[in-house]
Amino acid sequence: MPRQSTSNWLAIVAAAVLGAAAMFMLDPDKGKRRRALARDKIGRAIKDGRHALVGAARDAGHRWQGVRAEARRRRLREGLPDDLQLIERVRAKLGRVVRHPHAIQVGANRGIVVLSGPILASEVGALLETTREVPGVTAIEDHLAVYQTSEHVSSLQDGETKH
Repeated sequence: MPRQSTSNWLAIVAAAVLGAAAMFMLDPDKGKRRRALARDKIGRAIKDGRHALVGAARDAGHRWQGVRAEARRRRLREGLPDDLQLIERVRAKLGRVVRHPHAIQVGANRGIVVLSGPILASEVGALLETTREVPGVTAIEDHLAVYQTSEHVSSLQDGETKH
């Protein structure tokens, strides 16, 4: 019996809420404005949902394109880049990880990159890691002269701080 009583109360409350909503929306004085506001909010929610869906689809497409490009790059990796191209790839990355990229000499021979020149101790790890990530690098020969400070090393003067 308590189950039926609860069911009756739920039906009564639902009917009251539905009636109040109908009165609110169908009010002769302000109902037209309220309906217009509700219509505008629903329209905006639909537009926002479409915009989010289009953005997500575009992002998924770009990610898929990146996966395909990476797979193609790996498949074509059989031919290593020539030494000059590899040197240029490494040099392009130097400025992002060291304060004095002009002080580093870069050489290459069949995928083996040779790094030499003065460098600050705090930058060695980032330089070696970044160089390893360059496509075509198979090994690194480290001939760097590591210094704790740039004091008394002319090629390590006047560099900007990298973050």
